[in-house]
Amino acid sequence: MGTMLDSQSKANVLVQALPYIQRFRGKTFVVKFGGSAMRESAAIERFVKNVLLLQTVGIRVVLVHGGGPEIDIWLKRLGIEKKTLRGLRVTDDETMAVVEMALAGRANKQLVAEIVKAGGRAVGLSGRDDDLLQAEVSSEDLGRVGDVTFVKVAILEVLLEEGIIPVICTVANDAQYGSLNVNADSAAAAIAAALDAEKLILLTDTSGVLADKDDVGSRISELTSYEAEQMIADGRADRGMIPKLQAAIDAKAGGVRAVHMINGGQADSLLIEVFTDDGIGTMLV
Repeated sequence: MGTMLDSQSKANVLVQALPYIQRFRGKTFVVKFGGSAMRESAAIERFVKNVLLLQTVGIRVVLVHGGGPEIDIWLKRLGIEKKTLRGLRVTDDETMAVVEMALAGRANKQLVAEIVKAGGRAVGLSGRDDDLLQAEVSSEDLGRVGDVTFVKVAILEVLLEEGIIPVICTVANDAQYGSLNVNADSAAAAIAAALDAEKLILLTDTSGVLADKDDVGSRISELTSYEAEQMIADGRADRGMIPKLQAAIDAKAGGVRAVHMINGGQADSLLIEVFTDDGIGTMLV
């Protein structure tokens, strides 16, 4: 049995959460899940419980996910060479077929199944469903890689009104209704802006944005869009953080009230960032 002190500490956490619950009830959060946390069943299970707690207190949650490791596994199994350019995946037609299979199939349905298993309701969507994500090729050098040009949110609103969590993988339609692979961070930013979301939360493999990318103790708790742009321009942001910072900047420009970058591998990081005074990641303000 726990001590009275343990019980008091738990009660204090709940009391501290109350004003945040009151403020965010009825608001929309878009949460992008990916990175190493998606490879560990225990981390996925814990993350899903965090998401369901947000929903239980009245927050409308939309999940967006990537699945780079799952794609790499299937490319290897099928004997298809992984090609990159400037740190980005080159997606030819053969690779695009694997990307869509891995994301819209296994990765998406695994996340949906975990939500249902935990007592929630979820529907898995590709960006191609109901023409949800429309995109155009971002660079001929990268092949079938796209940038989102339009988000058709009608299907998301229907699901959210019914208390169903949309779980979106970021494969989009081009103008000819062919498939394009879209960076999950930038897709989540576009979806958050289109939904007029209160928050965009990007789960990463690091503890937020670091002032010194080689020093894990140099986390920046708050950052402005201008400061984020400077970090990209002067090279302080490393290759993996650049698309996340750019997504955060784009989301803020699109009207999202706050963007958070937190470590998805840390237990309950989502709840700590949203419902406590201190938080544990970086917030773009």
